Amino acid sequence: MANLLSYPVDSEQTLKDWQHVHNEIIPADPLDLDEVRDRVSRYHVEVAYADGVLVAGTTVRPPGDDGTATVIVRVLPDHRHQGYGRQLYARSLDAAYVLGAKQVETIVWEPHVDGLKFALANGFTETERYRPDGADAAYITLRRS
Repeated sequence: MANLLSYPVDSEQTLKDWQHVHNEIIPADPLDLDEVRDRVSRYHVEVAYADGVLVAGTTVRPPGDDGTATVIVRVLPDHRHQGYGRQLYARSLDAAYVLGAKQVETIVWEPHVDGLKFALANGFTETERYRPDGADAAYITLRRS
């Protein structure tokens, strides 16, 4: 496996890289750079590279009043099934607990079958589905059991 390095989104290049990952994984709900900047200001957001090649973007939303943090790992299709998701999930899970999480959930876009399989294989169970107005697919919220 290639050397995987994660970096906080803290420059124009890392903003664009995180945006690229998000928009490729969720093309029906693309974000512009201002929306990415907003997320960076509220969440722990990183990009990951394997031997200098962009492979993933992660988001950890701090826990809310009920102690639930949200962990999202998005791996680009060409880099799946190589262990990167598992490494980034562990890293993001650690970050959530450092932020004070008592429990963890994730959100997967319905057509992202690999992401849903990954979440289910890692002990998450579906708790909610949300379909934005006019959307063909739903966002699935899953909580770690």
